[in-house]
Amino acid sequence: MLSIISPRFENGLLARLPDFDLDLLGPLQRIDLAPHNALEVANREVDSIYFIERGFASVVADDADGGIIEVGLIGPEGMTGLAVVHGAEHSPFSTFVQGAGSAIRIDPDNLREAMRASPSLHNLFMRYAQAFAIQVASTASANGLLLLEQRVARWLLMVGDRLGESFQITHEFLSVMLAVRRAGVTRALQDLEARGLIRTMRGVVSIVNRNGLAQFTNGAYGVAEREYEALMGDYHPQPVEEIRHASHKVG
Repeated sequence: MLSIISPRFENGLLARLPDFDLDLLGPLQRIDLAPHNALEVANREVDSIYFIERGFASVVADDADGGIIEVGLIGPEGMTGLAVVHGAEHSPFSTFVQGAGSAIRIDPDNLREAMRASPSLHNLFMRYAQAFAIQVASTASANGLLLLEQRVARWLLMVGDRLGESFQITHEFLSVMLAVRRAGVTRALQDLEARGLIRTMRGVVSIVNRNGLAQFTNGAYGVAEREYEALMGDYHPQPVEEIRHASHKVG
């Protein structure tokens, strides 16, 4: 879970930056994030970069039948706009808010200029881009190798890393994100609850045995998280309710 090393921001990347690098990013605008807001649209130019402070977003790919499947999660540990970090203009994936919250928004051109001007900022964002690429690869592996119950367990742990141990979720939403039938999600959640790993009540899922839930994924949860730890060092995911806004100026 996430520990912020600076009280100025609830986003782990911004929290790591010294004032010099923050100033290079230009105006910082704090905005609210509502569920289903599109932060990026596939194959369209990235027009804003979002550093999530509360909530989380899903990065999704279109499937051949016109549906979508989630390929990655972004929460207070990360940022959108990794196509820009890599020197591109757009991504083949879309990014939507799934858990309401807030974010710091900046202009993509400011990010490009800041990365050119500061090796330390460039290095930090490239390391996060690598961590996210590993998460996407880990998700692809899980989708191909795991039982549905194990995929659901891994997803719950990842959301728990970003929202805390209890959060609202619908069976319909989870079925869309995992590209499976709703009935299968319902059975998977019932199975996890019967094993004493989670508790469900009125649309709220509570993780009651995190270690057991992680073990149930047969090693699929933890690969991306360990790589994030190795790449990013002393910033770890933790519930963001414990963190408060402080001094750096934002709009």
